[in-house]
Order: sequence, then C-alpha cells, then structure tokens
Amino acid sequence: MNPSLLVELFTEELPPKALQNLGETFGNLVSEELKKNGLLQPNSQTSCYASPRRLAVHITNVKDRAPDQPTEIKLLPVNIGLDTFGQATPPLLKKLNALGLSHIDIKDLTRYNDGKQEQLCYRHLAKGLSLPVALNAALQIAVEKLPIPKLMSYQRDHGNTVYFARPAHNLIALHGQNIVEVSVLGLNANRNTYGHRFLSNGLLSIDNADAYEVILEQQGKVIASFEKRRALICEQLQKAAQQDIVLAPDRLIEEVTALVEWPIVYSGSFAAEFLQVPQECLILTMQTNQKYFALTNPSGVMRNRFLLVSNIETQQPEQIIAGNERVLRARLSDAEFFFKQDCKQPLINRQQQLSQVVYHNQLGTQADRVARLGSLAKHLAKYLQLDPNIAKRAAELAKADLVSEMVGEFPELQGIMGMHYAAIDGETGDIPHAIEEHYHPRFSGDTLPKSTLGICLALADKLETLVGIYSIGLIPTGDRDPFALRRHALGIIRILIEKNLALNIIHLIRHARELFEPFQSVKNNDNAIFEFILDRLRSYLREQGFSNTEIAAVLSKRPYEFNKIIDHLKAVKAFAKLPEANALASANKRISNLLKKSEHQTTEIINHLLVEPAEKALATKLQNLLPKALSHFENNANTEALLLLATIKPEIDEFFNDVMVMVDVKEVRENRLSLLALLHKTMNNIADLAQLATN
Repeated sequence: MNPSLLVELFTEELPPKALQNLGETFGNLVSEELKKNGLLQPNSQTSCYASPRRLAVHITNVKDRAPDQPTEIKLLPVNIGLDTFGQATPPLLKKLNALGLSHIDIKDLTRYNDGKQEQLCYRHLAKGLSLPVALNAALQIAVEKLPIPKLMSYQRDHGNTVYFARPAHNLIALHGQNIVEVSVLGLNANRNTYGHRFLSNGLLSIDNADAYEVILEQQGKVIASFEKRRALICEQLQKAAQQDIVLAPDRLIEEVTALVEWPIVYSGSFAAEFLQVPQECLILTMQTNQKYFALTNPSGVMRNRFLLVSNIETQQPEQIIAGNERVLRARLSDAEFFFKQDCKQPLINRQQQLSQVVYHNQLGTQADRVARLGSLAKHLAKYLQLDPNIAKRAAELAKADLVSEMVGEFPELQGIMGMHYAAIDGETGDIPHAIEEHYHPRFSGDTLPKSTLGICLALADKLETLVGIYSIGLIPTGDRDPFALRRHALGIIRILIEKNLALNIIHLIRHARELFEPFQSVKNNDNAIFEFILDRLRSYLREQGFSNTEIAAVLSKRPYEFNKIIDHLKAVKAFAKLPEANALASANKRISNLLKKSEHQTTEIINHLLVEPAEKALATKLQNLLPKALSHFENNANTEALLLLATIKPEIDEFFNDVMVMVDVKEVRENRLSLLALLHKTMNNIADLAQLATN
C-alpha cells in the first residue's frame, strides 16, 4: 500500500450555506485530477472534510509517481511530412518544433495507415507525473472550479492579489509523513494547522496524513467531517429534547453544522405569554434570525423552550444560555408587536392597500390581481360544487396579508398569517384554511390543498399567474424561471390529476386569459401555454414511472382533461407487455398511414360489400368485440378494453395477408377503409398505439 495523501486549506470563516458543497467539490476535484493522472489505485478512498475554517481531503493509497505511459502523438500525412527523398519537409519540422520534439530523429517516427492515407506519428514512453507536479495542478484546478457564491479579493504579504471565498492562511499537503512541495493561493505547503479558536492552543502539527482527523478532534477540538458533526448535532438535539419533538428542517441542520467546529447543544426558554403569537411566527423567528431549534409536544403544540447549538463547551453554560435567551426575547417581542398591530384591523380592510402595491407593470396592481382571482374562483366554484360567493370572498382575502406587518418582516409567512387573521376575524367555514392552502404545492413533493375551497383558490392562483406572466412574454428559458411558472404548471397538473378533477384545461386557460383583456400587453398564447403545461406533464408522468413511449402514445390524443391520464397510461403499459403488442402497434401504424393518405373518415361498414373471407372475419370479430370494448372504455376499465382488443390480432394479420385495400372498385375500397377506420378509432380510444411500434 502506498501512503495516504492529506490536503487542507485553512481559511477565515467560509460561507455556511455553501460549506458542505465546497468541501465535497474541493475533495472530489483533487481526487479526480490525481486519478486522471494515474496516481490513485483502484481501491483508493477519498474522504472530504469541511468545517467553518477549513476544506480538506484525505485520499488513501496514493502513488508518489504515476507509471510511464505509452504515448502516440499524431503528426502529418507522410506525403506532406516527407519529401521524395524521405527527408523532413518544412511543415513537419515546424510541427515538431511546436510540440517540443525538434530533437527527434526522423527515423524514430512511425508510419501507420488510418484507412485513408499513410500518416506519421511519434510513439514513445511518456514519463509519469510526480505527485508534487500532479497535485499542484490539481489544486489550481480545484480552487478555480469551486462553486463559490461570491469571490473575495485580498493581498498576500508579497503584494499579489488573491481571489477566493475567504482569505486563506495555511496549506497542508502531506504524503504519509512527508510534506509535498506544492503551493496554491500564494501559500506553500507545510504540516501545521490550527484547532478551535477558543478550545485549543497554538499550532497543531500533523505527523502523518492518516492522523489528521484524530489529532484535530483530540487536540484541536475540531470535528473536521461535516457528516460527523451533523450526526452529532442531531443526536444531541434528540437527547436534549427529552419527550418533546425537535423542529429540525434539513436546511437549518446543515447551516448550523457549517457554523460550529465543536457542537454542543444547550437548552433555553422564553416567557410563556409569547405563545399567544401564532407558533409559525415564533418558529420562523427562531430558525431564521437565531438558528435555534423550536420544540413542540407530541401533539404539535409549541413549548416555551428552545435548543441552541453552541461552538463552546463549558461546565457552566449559564451565561451562554442567558445571553441567547436575552436576544431571543427581543426577537419574539418584535414578532408579538407585529402580530398585535396586524390584529387591530380586519383582514378585509387591508384589501384596499393592495391597490398601492404593483403586481407587474404590465398586469396592474395586487388589487387587480385579486379581482381576477375572485372571478376565476367563482368560475371554478361551479364545477367544484362550491358556493361562488364563498369562493369570491376567500379570493378577496387570499392576498390581503401581503400588506401586513408580519408578512412584511417574514415573507415566508404569506398565507399562514392570512389564515390566522381570517380566523380571528371570524371568517366562516374553510375560508381561513383555504387562504393558507392556496399556495400549495409550494415546492416539489409538497402537499396539495385539503379543502375543496383551498383547491379552488390554488387553481385560480396558479392559473392567473401562469397565464398572465406567460402571455406578456416572460417565458422561462433554460434554468431561468423568475416567476416560477414551471412550478405553477406542475401545481395545476398535480391538483387536476391527484384530486381527480374533470376540468378542461384549455377552457380554464382561455377563461383566465380573458380576464386580462383590459391590459393590451397580454397576447393570446393559449395554445403555447397548453404546450408548456404538457411539457411539465411529461416530466411529471416520467417521475410516476411511465416511459417516454407510453407517455407519447397517450398525450398524442391531446387530452384536455388530465384526471384520467394515469389510468390510460396504466392500460397502455399493460397492453405493451403483451406478446401481440408490437405487431398490433405496427398494424395500427400501417392503418394510420392508409387513412391519412386516403383522407378517409367514415366508420360505417356495409356488410354486403365485404367480399374476402379475411375482411368478413375481421368485421365480424370487431363488431362482436365493439360493444364490450366501448363499455369498458366508458367505465374507465381501460386495461380490460385494450386486453380485449388485443385478441383481434389473428384477424388483423389475416386481413393484411389476404386483402388488398386500395382496389379499383370504389365501393369496395371505401368499405375496407371504413372497416380499418372503425378498428383504428376503437383501438386508439385512449392512446395512439402506433407510438408503441418498434419498427
């Protein structure tokens, strides 16, 4: 086994939200470059480290020099590189000089035929890179490619300007016990590093690359591994919570992990009277401003207790806890003040203030938007068996909390605060919950609205945004989607499918667009919006496990109601597994081409014009199957319908073997086309089966 390699870049505090990604990227880039240059073994293992003040990587079984490699350098065709006497031409000499091979004897060049003409090349054994050379290059590449949110510039002692995430102060590069002579960011490698700012003393000397993690932890009071710190924090939080539930979202755990080197969890408390404020406000205040963890009882009711992750271990944490309690008290007092101020007027009164808030300069104010939401909600209410006046009232209140003090401080609480204020105002029925639910789903995998009124508002909100923004030309491009139109389209799709709503999407788009008629900048892009939604629908269906071919077969029917699409896809998937599927799909494709070419549309069969036994057999089988198949389709038993129709394969095969469709006798030809048209229409009731053909 070769020795392990350790590289550590010691810096000022790195950006916490990017730390984990920076650590993994730094380590993997160094490892990939060394592997590319032949310095790693197949069993070499890479471990990435990231703490607030360091990025590091440890790689096992690293060679000190890469093996020599046979190398071939292509030069020129022989007829260009050599003259008639076999001597080097000026073009060849120029080429060799440019490649640093001017010392090469022409006799050492190799000839080979590339299939077109004879070529010259230089074959030799290239000396493998040494570890210092390869590592130095790898470090430069890693530093340049790091996904740094914002570069800082600073000067080294010699005056050169350096660009990095934060000022870098030290570089370790050890191969086993030996220092690797490399440099990066104006730093030369050594074996020293620094431990915890307060819990360790002076420099730490790393004797061996394999001792790095242990020395840092035992002597430096630094847990270098991001994942190890994260796991330790989670363990301590659960222990400190006792019988309570810790509210620990991943983003908060990761940010706190990036802020501490030696995590210690302490428990604090706050005055119980703050619990009169909606707990979402208190939780967001703790998480966003202070990076604290709120606690609830098993029923979800918030405790007047919190947990904090400190970077200081002490036997007397009272001062730390008291200081954090004091800061939190001020934050919660602000939240309480905002809440009490907001409660001084009914939510509906805030609607007037929306006329002072611009929604978009081409689409009017938030008040204009609320008017459109009200109209859409009333329209949808008719199909959802809701009272249109209740739907309109909910829409009028849905955006009122945007001008509240609390949402002004915490935009993440929009909808949530509207729900609380509506309940305090005594709004009836599902109106308060619908105000909160109308933002759902807010992200991929989020829950859908539970109440029918919430579904109504959510659809109205997403349709209004999608249609309005898209119709003024603000179409998502690449990874840019500032108005989250893709998310809105996916929300509409999920609601229609997962709530089994038989609503015509093109009618909804048209109705929404008509509400923008006062704004001349809004163009009729109904079809383009429908295609945009279909594109998101394809992605959604792929995530449900359906293939591109199956999706293409179903969506080629241009369904305007999405609620039956999953059932149709399941039927197509079951059909595609049949042994007869490909032959039937190919026959279907052939029939489609015949019908398109002849422009034949009639499906009425005249029995006395059926001449050949094969066409009689096909007509009889189809007419016998038709009532039952159509009954299956009408009752959404689509799988049963397609499996039943698959039994007609022998008659289809015999028809195409024995019957000429495009005969000269017009009546016979048209009748045969009618037979095929009826077969085509029946088999393609829910999907274009020709899409399944593999030939």
